[in-house]
Amino acid sequence: MTIDSDDLLNSILASLDRIEYVSPEDIPNIELYMDQVTTFMDSKLRSTSRYPGEDKILTKTMINNYAKNDLLPPPVKKKYSKEHVLLLIFIYYYKGILSINDIQTLLKPITEHFFGNTAEYNLEDIYREAFGLEKQQIESLKADVTEKYKVASETFGDAPEENKDFLKKFAFICTLSFDVYVKKLMIEKMVDELAAEQREQTAEEKAEVKKKEKAHKSEKSDGE
Repeated sequence: MTIDSDDLLNSILASLDRIEYVSPEDIPNIELYMDQVTTFMDSKLRSTSRYPGEDKILTKTMINNYAKNDLLPPPVKKKYSKEHVLLLIFIYYYKGILSINDIQTLLKPITEHFFGNTAEYNLEDIYREAFGLEKQQIESLKADVTEKYKVASETFGDAPEENKDFLKKFAFICTLSFDVYVKKLMIEKMVDELAAEQREQTAEEKAEVKKKEKAHKSEKSDGE
């Protein structure tokens, strides 16, 4: 397994180049019905799927489940806005590494504070900033993958010749897998911290409501 003689690395790097950033300008500014949403998502994200000819990018059932699990605000008169589509793109990328509960924790502040917000800073601004960063990371990712490939190609030098190619690929997969594993742990830790903050905020809000109710009852009692 060498970079000069094996097409594996070039194939992987090419797949990174196929990761498509869906620009907000690509998303229609009109409200869409369910079928139009799934068709749009399919046209923009199919090239990044593992089996482009078979994989379902987004189905009606998926969208309904996202709404039921509070990942996605309900449509208005069965129509989905541009903001709905932006959230669906976030969900599409997150679902491969995070649970539904984790995605809900991550997106809850976004939907509460920025969905439907006509103020100066809105959901589209957040999307541009977040995915703009990810787009910039492609070249860094390609360099990192190339380095891991080189390291893996130097392993198992004393292995039997008939097994050497497989073992080098195995080493490469192990290196990539460990990288994903560690990053997933970091993401989960941050999401857990967000969840704890949200629980604390909810508890404080409930305590404040009870305090106000108690004060109101006290004032009413004094008035009588």
